[in-house]
Amino acid sequence: MLKTRFTEMFGIQHPIVQGGMQWVGRAELVSAVANAGALGFITALTQPTPDDLRKEIARCREMTDKPFGVNLTILPALKPPPYAEYRQAIVESGVRIVETAGNNPQEHIAELKKHGVKVIHKCTAVRHALKAESIGADAISIDGFECAGHPGEDDTPGLVLIPAAADKVKIPMIASGGFGDARGLVAALALGAEGINMGTRFMATVESPIHQRVKEQIVANDERATELIFRTLRNTSRVASNAVSREVVAIEKKGGATIDDLKHLVAGQRGRVVYETGDPEFGIWSAGMVQGLIHDIPTCAELVSRIVREAEAIISARLDRMRLA
Repeated sequence: MLKTRFTEMFGIQHPIVQGGMQWVGRAELVSAVANAGALGFITALTQPTPDDLRKEIARCREMTDKPFGVNLTILPALKPPPYAEYRQAIVESGVRIVETAGNNPQEHIAELKKHGVKVIHKCTAVRHALKAESIGADAISIDGFECAGHPGEDDTPGLVLIPAAADKVKIPMIASGGFGDARGLVAALALGAEGINMGTRFMATVESPIHQRVKEQIVANDERATELIFRTLRNTSRVASNAVSREVVAIEKKGGATIDDLKHLVAGQRGRVVYETGDPEFGIWSAGMVQGLIHDIPTCAELVSRIVREAEAIISARLDRMRLA
């Protein structure tokens, strides 16, 4: 068994995390991850209202008695969601682990910690990790350029970002972006992380609440099947490559594009329809470069067990070779 400071702090069996994913982080996936001995997160803003979040947390509790958390992502918006109300729903539901991401989480960390909630902050730069540590985060999820979703604007890949953060961050840290198998877990541990966060890999599991055709598309895609959109707006997002995302990139390349020029293509509801109807060409949906390492659609239990078993074998074989050298 691979024990780290992270597994001990959060009371989980394996150093593997399923972080928040819009439209994907629902009770059926999160409970399956938890029952597999890893740490899953319900995505708060997937739920239309704070009351719906309360119901989703309760639904997850019906399916697992293991630890799980809630992701609260704070992003700029013309009409911001009622973040404080979502936070209150988390606290009142008795959730004890929260993953924050996006903008500065200082207000949320302070309020959550008053109620005994442990906070993992997901960030894309060492300076942001140190800031999160200084304002009370209990752990860091450091997100390399390979990731799905928002990789930041520094374009620093995990091979450099993870050890750079490990050299300076004192609290437990997990590695995000490009992880999907045992080799990645062992590499992350060697680079100074104490676990891995997987998003795209957990999308392609039996319990993932997205359409089977989208899961099959992830398996069919390779590591080149992503696009970086919103680069010119300095709000970069890595998404699956399809006709829509390529059109967004083409518009941005012409120069001078505004969000008004793109919003008909990038509306979040179109991405939701992709997951619900199984048409991977209909809208923007998040996927990372790790698609090139995904070759099947296992259950969460099978996936977690395989990663841990193979990681232990890699570590054991490496030690054996070193002894013989």
